[in-house]
Amino acid sequence: MKKIIYLVCTALILAVVPSAKAQFIVADPANLASGILNSANEIIQTSSTVSNVVKNFKEVEKVYNQGKEYYDKLKTVSNLVKDARKVQQTVLLVGDVSEMYVKNFGKMMNDPHFTPQELVAIGNGYSALLNESTELLKDLKQIISSSSLSLNDKERMDIIDRVYKEVKEYHNLVRYYTNKNISVSYLRAKKKKDGKSVLDLYGSPSQKYW
Repeated sequence: MKKIIYLVCTALILAVVPSAKAQFIVADPANLASGILNSANEIIQTSSTVSNVVKNFKEVEKVYNQGKEYYDKLKTVSNLVKDARKVQQTVLLVGDVSEMYVKNFGKMMNDPHFTPQELVAIGNGYSALLNESTELLKDLKQIISSSSLSLNDKERMDIIDRVYKEVKEYHNLVRYYTNKNISVSYLRAKKKKDGKSVLDLYGSPSQKYW
């Protein structure tokens, strides 16, 4: 249980301190988790403060690339107890949402079948879904608060399992949101007998995110 508390404490720094850009990479899973969440939070803040959609995305992409090394390293960590691994998987889902946002919206920026106004709306949608995912993680703060010291192991695991399930649902929603947006582009392209251009841009449906 100490490993669970240690990982969750640091992973949830986002809930109690302002986000900060990653300055270095370490092998500690807790610090890697914190880096991913701070990066996601900064993406959300950047999305809401830059009005020009092109400039906005360039800033979002920069923040994502700064935090990606945390995401890649946390995926390789394997020496965790079962409970801590569930926390790790929850944090990685948030990293995955960030990746879907940046990779797919970057392609949509080059898609002639979306208007500038639609791109603003799509970007705002991704940001909102990412925000909901990170907000859910704050619920895990309960298991390390002074008011939860009486929780037993089962009660703590119930909280972890609930948050994991809800974050997973948002992860699936972001995938669906991506698919629907690409489908709109594909239908518009087909009307112009240009469906191949969409497949060339996004890849086939068998690829990772659509």
